Amino acid sequence: MLTKHLELTRKRKNCELASYLTMKITSTSCICPVLVCLCFVQRCYGTAHHSSVKVTRNQTKHIEGETEVHHRPKRGWVWNQFFVLEEHMGPDPQYVGKLHSNSDKGDGSVKYILTGEGAGTIFIIDDTTGDIHSTKSLDREQKTHYVLHAQAIDRRTNKPLEPESEFIIKVQDINDNAPKFTDGPYIVTVPEMSDMGTSVLQVTATDADDPTYGNSARVVYSILQGQPYFSVDPKTGVIRTALHNMDREAREHYSVVIQAKDMAGQVGGLSGSTTVNITLTDVNDNPPRFPQKHYQLYVPESAQVGSAVGKIKANDADTGSNADMTYSIINGDGIGIFTISTDKETREGILFLKKPLNYEKKKSYTLNIEGANTHLDFRFSHLGPFKDATMLKIIVGDVNEPPLFSMPSYIMEVYENAKVGTVVGAVLAQDPDSANSLVRYFIDYNDEDDRFFNIDANTGSIKTTKVLDREETPWYNITVAASENDNPGLLSHVTVGIKILDVNDNPPELAREYDIVVCENSKPGQVIHTISATDKDDFANGPRFNFFLDEHLSLNPNFTLRDNEDNTASILTRRRRFSRTMQDVYYLPIMVSDGGIPSLSSSSTLTIRVCACERDGRVRTCHAEAFLSSAGLSTGALIAILLCVLILLAIVVLFITLRRSKKEPLIISEEDVRENVVTYDDEGGGEEDTEAFDITALRNPSAAEELKYRRDIRPEVKLTPRHQTLSTLESIDVQEFIKQRLAEADLDPSVPPYDSLQTYAYEGQRSEAGSISSLDSATTQSDQDYHYLGDWGPEFKKLAELYGEIESERTT
Repeated sequence: MLTKHLELTRKRKNCELASYLTMKITSTSCICPVLVCLCFVQRCYGTAHHSSVKVTRNQTKHIEGETEVHHRPKRGWVWNQFFVLEEHMGPDPQYVGKLHSNSDKGDGSVKYILTGEGAGTIFIIDDTTGDIHSTKSLDREQKTHYVLHAQAIDRRTNKPLEPESEFIIKVQDINDNAPKFTDGPYIVTVPEMSDMGTSVLQVTATDADDPTYGNSARVVYSILQGQPYFSVDPKTGVIRTALHNMDREAREHYSVVIQAKDMAGQVGGLSGSTTVNITLTDVNDNPPRFPQKHYQLYVPESAQVGSAVGKIKANDADTGSNADMTYSIINGDGIGIFTISTDKETREGILFLKKPLNYEKKKSYTLNIEGANTHLDFRFSHLGPFKDATMLKIIVGDVNEPPLFSMPSYIMEVYENAKVGTVVGAVLAQDPDSANSLVRYFIDYNDEDDRFFNIDANTGSIKTTKVLDREETPWYNITVAASENDNPGLLSHVTVGIKILDVNDNPPELAREYDIVVCENSKPGQVIHTISATDKDDFANGPRFNFFLDEHLSLNPNFTLRDNEDNTASILTRRRRFSRTMQDVYYLPIMVSDGGIPSLSSSSTLTIRVCACERDGRVRTCHAEAFLSSAGLSTGALIAILLCVLILLAIVVLFITLRRSKKEPLIISEEDVRENVVTYDDEGGGEEDTEAFDITALRNPSAAEELKYRRDIRPEVKLTPRHQTLSTLESIDVQEFIKQRLAEADLDPSVPPYDSLQTYAYEGQRSEAGSISSLDSATTQSDQDYHYLGDWGPEFKKLAELYGEIESERTT
């Protein structure tokens, strides 16, 4: 039976351990050093025995060589957890505990074996005594416990005396880790004017020591900096406000230092700290205030309407939306002259001019302006009304103003065709200043403008300078400028619109040129067309139009005109049927008058064509197609004829083009390097294979019958007799033959004006048997006797018969 023996007090004799034990034991009963040791032993043993004792019931295993015996198993291991102190710094290995088996008689026959985590490296065992020691300093924060296995075996037989069992060595904690704030430093806000005790933030410090053992991880919070404005709960770490009505406008930022100390805050504990930066956020607890109760503003009378003439601002100690405000004019004699708006960026009141100022009429104005917050917080309504008012006096400044026209713009009228110098109208301007200087007028023309008007510089009377035509320009806009005689630089301008009134000076005209058609089968009184008219004059001098026939002409027997009294007229027939063959065009003179005073009229002639129509009145054909219609040809037939003609023309053009393309010029271009070289790759064809080379040049000189010349040029020299050529060729060798041919080519006037390459294939003198070539056999007058072929044997019998017949035919 293995048991564990704790020998604590005999092994831990150094002063450091005694000091540690003294710090750990807080009971009032442990007063003297002896009681310190007794209390420690009692606490360790009691804690281990009551909370960590683990009793395991092991079954008896069958050992080799013994018969299996079934009996009640007895307890082989009785374990309590082993403890080893962390951060041990002593010179000797730290004693952990002792293993002992009831089979061990003390004679050294039992061997103890230790396996598992750290066995042999961190933990070693005396295999004879069973004492376990720790050889290294351990850190509980890295590893809290080690799981090992112990076994007792017979040293002689190496057989287990006890079954293997598991036990745990726990690393006992010491206070070697200070609390840490992992999330610091902190940045947090809290509204100003908050109630005392308002929660700001909860901070949390962590301690790596064992929270289940002693007070090493028991943290207590305290405030080192930030009093008396803030406080911290020692247990929870919640930071709260400690004063009433903390004002952001007085102080906005606070830096609070919080400390966390372990060992429940006792002496000897470790501590850590963090910083909490607290900012008070703004609330609307300050009303706006104008720095002054009275303001004065100077505005010249020349200020433009709608322009900004001044600014005013009320101060607000708050920020953001809490400082937003609006400005308004609550009363004053200038409430209708000025208006105010708020600039949201600068929080200023911008004063605008609503109506023009006149120093001569009123020299000052008074305004009461109010500035009020737009976002109110009713919690602070007791601090007073969140608005303020001030008085603004506006002084109107006198300036030398330009002349002022009596009207902002002028409209004038004049009839067209009026005489040059006709008065159109007049403008009037006066000096608004008290000096009342004289005013001069002139028209402000651009350089490219046509000047149809001028103005009297003293009176402002506008007159025409050219004859006006309403139909060309119905309206004129001119700009009149006025300046003081004493100060020509001050100008004022006014727009003058001149309307040109209409005069009936344009006769009416037909709206367009009409193409009128009358059908051959028309009936009397039939409307064949409707016409209308236009007039360049205004409506009063134009419509209504009157249409009628010329009264001075005789009555038209074919057509008449009917006025529809709606500014249109209808053309009607007066007889039945018309014939294109007799007359295909008729002319109808008409008159048109307008409704002006006096009335103007014009005459026009309508052209009426006679056409063949369908029964429903659709035009089928007119005189332009009369011939084809009489011949019985339709439009489709005419198109077919035209297509045939075009196709024939295309064929003729193509044929002529192909014939021209076959005739190649002798010399293609100046850059053509013509080498007259012909290559023969076959043995047939003869002379007809090419037109560019004489085949006789390739024959044996002795077989040449005559001197050949070029076929593309007619020779001008006489041909050499055949018997002379043959005799000459037979008597010379090939060198002389080539020289002779070269001389003939050089002296021949019929050769082309460029070099040509000629090839002479000479194979030596003729054989005794002569040539058996069939070339020119049908045309050459040979005197050869072929009777000897009959003597050559039966193989040449057919040849002898053949040439014998030819010879007989030649003789005949």
